[in-house]
Amino acid sequence: MINNTASLDLVEFVETQILPRYADFDKAHNLSHVTRVIRRSIDLARQTGADMNMVYVIAAYHDLGLSGPRAIHHLTSGKILIQDARLKRWFSPEQLKVMKEAVEDHRASASHTPRSIYGKIVAEADRDLHPETVIRRTIQFGLANYPEMDKEGHWRRFCQHMAEKYAVNGYIRLWIQGSENERNLNELRSLIVNPTEMRKVFDKIFLEESGAI
Repeated sequence: MINNTASLDLVEFVETQILPRYADFDKAHNLSHVTRVIRRSIDLARQTGADMNMVYVIAAYHDLGLSGPRAIHHLTSGKILIQDARLKRWFSPEQLKVMKEAVEDHRASASHTPRSIYGKIVAEADRDLHPETVIRRTIQFGLANYPEMDKEGHWRRFCQHMAEKYAVNGYIRLWIQGSENERNLNELRSLIVNPTEMRKVFDKIFLEESGAI
């Protein structure tokens, strides 16, 4: 049976036992990020008719693997979910397998299409493609992980990342047509091909995030 709303006891469990773990992660993957992914996932679940409890937990667990190596965090997150015996209170083994696979499939650089609608939902929900948000998160990541770089170094790293991930030939893929992300990605791509305007936005946000001149 499809659930249109998440169970209150499940929400209480997630909010008290799972979401606080995001306080240990960087600004781009903190509590605000996972909350946004949950909200978007719920909206997409309503749009697609997916099970709300499953969607809610997938979104809540999707980045827990950042407690380990970032490159395999999607796989680690899936292991954390499937090994959490507390979830058996709400889900069958079959549901948990689908949820584990959905978490594994959420990463933007994944080479394959998500294996279920649940993977597509969390992958789509994880793509906050509002141009300013993408730019800010990329700068935040650079400042957190490359503190030795000067501003021009951050700009070069930023441009490389934009081209590799978000440009027309970039690796990001969207899985639900007609979404808000699709519109935002087109807007971001218009900025990418206009480096003068992109630099103006970069300079403004870099100043806000770093305090540098």
